Amino acid sequence: MTAKVQVVDDGPKNVKLLADLLSAKGYAVATAASGPEALAQLAAEKPDLVLLDVMMPGMSGYEVCQAIRADPAHAMLPVVLVTALDPTQERARGLEAGADDFLTKPVNQAELLARVKSLLRVKMLYDEVQRQKAELEQWNRGLEKRVADGVQQLERVGRLKRFFSPALAEAITSGGADDPLKTHRREITVVFLDLRGFTAFTETAEPEEVMGVLREYHAAMGRLILEHEGTLERFTGDGIMVFFNDPAPVPDPAARAARMALAMQREVAALAAGWAKRGYQLAMGVGIAQGYATIGGIGFEGRIDYGAIGTVTNLAARLCGEAEGDEILVSQRVRGELDDAFQLEEAGQLTLKGFGRPIPAFRLRGPAAS
Repeated sequence: MTAKVQVVDDGPKNVKLLADLLSAKGYAVATAASGPEALAQLAAEKPDLVLLDVMMPGMSGYEVCQAIRADPAHAMLPVVLVTALDPTQERARGLEAGADDFLTKPVNQAELLARVKSLLRVKMLYDEVQRQKAELEQWNRGLEKRVADGVQQLERVGRLKRFFSPALAEAITSGGADDPLKTHRREITVVFLDLRGFTAFTETAEPEEVMGVLREYHAAMGRLILEHEGTLERFTGDGIMVFFNDPAPVPDPAARAARMALAMQREVAALAAGWAKRGYQLAMGVGIAQGYATIGGIGFEGRIDYGAIGTVTNLAARLCGEAEGDEILVSQRVRGELDDAFQLEEAGQLTLKGFGRPIPAFRLRGPAAS
């Protein structure tokens, strides 16, 4: 890019001499015959350096230089004062006005070109620094936005991880899965579980003991829920509700639920052995049902849970309520889905609250013998 020099002098011959010399060396030149004219040109011409005569009628070079420096847009514009006066006497006044250098009339061409070249190099370096600063500020703004977006994404993933597996939470926030909080209807397999003997335990144990047992229980159950890619609907003390096939469909929701329930019973049996040593007699009952439910965000702004509503959730909860410690009861629909892959036995017709007729139930004993 060609550098531009503004020549300001009330003498036409001086202007022409300097303009011709600079043009011959490849510089673009703008000329002004007075201080006010020079100042008026600055915004339009955008010179890279100003050669400014000191002695001009109306407005001296010092005053023009002061006006240039008063404008923040031209605070770093190189200004060279050209004077016929004794430079040793005028230098202090020129520096006070904001000048960068001085030339004495008659101007020595080699000195003029050397000083112009030197000051333009400084100006070029300053402009490059300013360009890089602007780029850095723009990059920082972009980075701040990306960080803010990232934080928002992490917060959303954190909220979703309360209900879904980490992989599914990431897929939802990245757009790889539908928004689960939107109300929808889907066939799901629901697992309800809670601890037998927990109410009696809480009546005699210290609160710290109760919280310790719940921490162990929840940690073990939570790990298994994630391993089997279940969706956690809620913790309510010792009660836990999990369902499968939502928000992401899975090919074997009933089998996943059965495998998870069996793994949970084994885990609770190990925990119960330790609890028994401390005098806590606890065991877990499980109910599993399959059917259609309405699913989505439930709550209010600032506190939304992910929930499923329907007969299937009630059935799983009632089966759980009927199950003995270490027992898993499943509905007839689940029994049909499991087919011969698991060991099941009839548990009879159960009269369950909220259901008008007896409900056939089956005990899940374990996987089928290989």
